[in-house]
Amino acid sequence: MVTTVDQPAVPPTAGPAQLGRGRKIGIWALIVVASIVTLLSILTVWVDRQMLDNHSWHKASAKIIQDPAVQSALATELVNELYQNVDIAAELKQRLPKDFKQLADPAAAALRDPATRGVEFLLAQPRFQALFVEASDTAHEKLVNVLENKTGFGITTGNGVVTLDVGELLKQIGEALGVPTDALNRLPPDVGQITIMNSDQLDSAQKAVRLIRILSAWLLVLVVVLYGAAIYLAHGRRRRTMAYVGWSLVAVGLLTQIAKRLIGNYVLSSLVSDTYREPARHVWLIATAILGSIGWAVVMYGLILVLAAMLAGPWRAAVALRRDIAPVLNQRQEYAWGAVAIVYLLLVLWGPTHALRTWWGILFIAILLALGVWLLRKQTLLEFPNAGLEPHEHTLGARMAAAAHKVTDKTHRHDRATADAAPARSTAEEIASLLALKEKGAITEDEFEQAKKHVLA
Repeated sequence: MVTTVDQPAVPPTAGPAQLGRGRKIGIWALIVVASIVTLLSILTVWVDRQMLDNHSWHKASAKIIQDPAVQSALATELVNELYQNVDIAAELKQRLPKDFKQLADPAAAALRDPATRGVEFLLAQPRFQALFVEASDTAHEKLVNVLENKTGFGITTGNGVVTLDVGELLKQIGEALGVPTDALNRLPPDVGQITIMNSDQLDSAQKAVRLIRILSAWLLVLVVVLYGAAIYLAHGRRRRTMAYVGWSLVAVGLLTQIAKRLIGNYVLSSLVSDTYREPARHVWLIATAILGSIGWAVVMYGLILVLAAMLAGPWRAAVALRRDIAPVLNQRQEYAWGAVAIVYLLLVLWGPTHALRTWWGILFIAILLALGVWLLRKQTLLEFPNAGLEPHEHTLGARMAAAAHKVTDKTHRHDRATADAAPARSTAEEIASLLALKEKGAITEDEFEQAKKHVLA
């Protein structure tokens, strides 16, 4: 059998192209700057998606009110607010018999803890959670209107003052606890209102939001341009530079997770009292969930780039893999494109990252994937131009066929050896066996005579 040997595109003695000192400095400068811009882009995208997106805010509010630690802290605040604005002792004194009126004050104090536990139970019910989420959504809508200097939807900017109004929640909880309706009607109009932003913060906040809107869109473009320029300048070392870009993305993603934890620890230890530290920690984890998912997505994208660079590299496993897939890429590229398209569509349906749930992300990743397949086919055409045209002992199909032939041949040899090893029967034993078959009716008299003649011969 004639065996063909594929010639590599680059002679084995040829090393990677050497880059000048100035070009190396420029490439690393682009990678470092791109990494810093990537970190800034992550932060701006997080603020834009978490603080300014209605759907994300709604989901976060629902998770917050469903957290038991938050329910406990909010229950304590609501009961304190109720006791501060309703004279519970006076209300009890009006309803107690004359001889028991002196028990009103201690009874009111004794009822605080049971009332707090009762409010915790109520906040675990869907009806009261819906009231909190509704109040939070209204406050967020007003906040966005203020920050973007818009009006509409029945909500005004309120001169830059944004509050979270849980007054309706407080009243309904009071009714559920048995507080008289006339006492609840006497509550001040501003009871249960939590100030989110004051008017003196309006101008700075609006400028910050406009900046975030711009940066969240264009910083990502700048990141792609900077990393692309670094790879383009590394002529002759582009594969290695792409690996460096991948590792830089991995580092930025991990740095995002570290920064998230450090900032959270600082906020909780410096700005939150010990009483509310645990619920505040839960709120922080919920509020930064999107930041964490962005960081891990960046890590995943970086690792994909590293693996792609390794696939195109000179390592023995990478070369063997390219040799195995070369026949399909070179001669049956429609199968390769079809398989990649199916896998990508399944990935889009899964949507593990935010980019795969937006039209621009789906399009951008599809372009990168198509470019990667095209470059890989170009490389296999150079390295293995005869792949798929002539048999090659190192291809995956040839190895599988050789293995199957080896197993089949081994089985045949085993059967022959078994047959040869079996002891031969004597002529009398053969005739006795034929006679037994005739007596059972398995063979006729003529068949018995013919078989006996054959045995005797």
